[in-house]
Amino acid sequence: MIDVELVEEAPSGGRVSKSVSDMVERARALPVPVLAVAALILVGGSGGAILYGDDIMVWIRGEPDYELIEFDPEQARIYAQSLVDVGHPEWEGRLSGTLEEENAAAAIKFNFSSMGIPATLEDFDVPMFVIGNDPALSMCTPGGIGNIFGGPTPCSIADVNRDIVEFTHREDYVIQGYSGSSSIQYVDDITVIDLGTGNESADWASAASEVGLVWLKPETEGNTALFQRGAYNDLAGLILINDRQNCDELVSDDCVPYFKSVEISSIDPIPEDLGFIMVSRSVGQAIVDEVINGDARLQFITDVNNQGTATIYVPCGIIEGQTDSLIIFGAHHDTVYNGQGAVDDTSGVATLQEIARQFGLLESQLGTPKHTIYFCTWGGEEEGLWGSTEWVDKHRTMLVDNLRLYINLDMNHVDAERNSGVTMFGNNKADVDHIRGVASVFSSAYPELADKYPISIHLHSSTAMPYNSDHAPFVYNLDDEDGPDKYYGRAIVCYGSGSTEYHTYLDTMERFNEESLMVSGIIYGSLVRYLAYGD
Repeated sequence: MIDVELVEEAPSGGRVSKSVSDMVERARALPVPVLAVAALILVGGSGGAILYGDDIMVWIRGEPDYELIEFDPEQARIYAQSLVDVGHPEWEGRLSGTLEEENAAAAIKFNFSSMGIPATLEDFDVPMFVIGNDPALSMCTPGGIGNIFGGPTPCSIADVNRDIVEFTHREDYVIQGYSGSSSIQYVDDITVIDLGTGNESADWASAASEVGLVWLKPETEGNTALFQRGAYNDLAGLILINDRQNCDELVSDDCVPYFKSVEISSIDPIPEDLGFIMVSRSVGQAIVDEVINGDARLQFITDVNNQGTATIYVPCGIIEGQTDSLIIFGAHHDTVYNGQGAVDDTSGVATLQEIARQFGLLESQLGTPKHTIYFCTWGGEEEGLWGSTEWVDKHRTMLVDNLRLYINLDMNHVDAERNSGVTMFGNNKADVDHIRGVASVFSSAYPELADKYPISIHLHSSTAMPYNSDHAPFVYNLDDEDGPDKYYGRAIVCYGSGSTEYHTYLDTMERFNEESLMVSGIIYGSLVRYLAYGD
């Protein structure tokens, strides 16, 4: 028999210890409800029930008996492919606020209904940029015939031996979130200023009314700081050269440009006429060589309206429970505009839908779960967590009163070739202990998968949870107050690995690895099965 010592903080700040080894045999014979009340009384009076309640219930019940849910990876791939198929006909993405995002949300809601799970579809109007005509980026070196003494305008049609290099949208350059519109033509003969890494000591003022060129290095600040400086100094355009991410991994001797957004709440007003793009390292070097250090002229056109709002969507499948206690699965169905987003986050949405399908089957077999279970997918994640933030704000009272656990699936995918496993973490010890327990059962049932996709599990404090995906509003936004008494929601998160194609045109179904989705799908799904149907 192991002695169990319960330690609590006394009101005076001292410590109170009680040996409970002599109570174990009698306690285990009592009904669980009686034991639960006794446990609360045992540690009550100083907040101990809140602190130790989960651990005490584990002690009362003994080791949890986890049962694994089923998971069909081929069905998950079907869900993923169906989302990719509704992407933009040319750019392939499902940009928030577009018809493509709306169609994705409607398709997900339809899938929930097809599973026999009642579903809702909510919409929210949020600040959003809208891309109009195709952007353009090119260089022109004027010809040598007739360009002096009143000859044709350099780089005009009449300049018959001009040399034009057209860069390819999405592959060579990508619009950044909340970019404005620029219309810089060859005839403008605009100056391009190399601002280095664009830090505060750079001579931004020298780029007023010109185009600023910033090298994205490890020390370069984020898009928001750069865009702020560009706006403050009245730049006509801002070009960010990728020399930091995915270099030499996707394209030999190059760094592929990728989409990143801007935190618009930090910029007031948002500049309407400042185009903001990222280019590949090779394109950036070509601009330096041919425009800054040569005779070439730049054409730089972006057609982006960042002054309005757009409607984003949140579909939820809902399995009503015996109580109002809520468990919510979440993933974002929007993608960056410039790619399929097969990993980010089509993989998470596909996993969520397959988990939902399995719970629809479980409900028909086992009856009503103890908790009400939501399966929600969010629009607007890529531009600032808009969908989850607005949904939390709308349903805050319900969540504060009833949220038991939020589960986030964002890029829970592992590339078959670039495999460094799966990371799972949460901000509550009992929840993380459950993850470890279910993961152990999973490893025994699927030893080859567990060996192929190593699982790393971590416990974070609530204040240390990253604010980088849709779990953040469920952790931080339930209570507007700050300070030691702030209420934080409970959340668990899963991230995969191998997403080098992150936010690029190369994040496609060609690299999609549905087998890897089984790890998070089964472990997190089985954890909820235990909470919903276990002892």
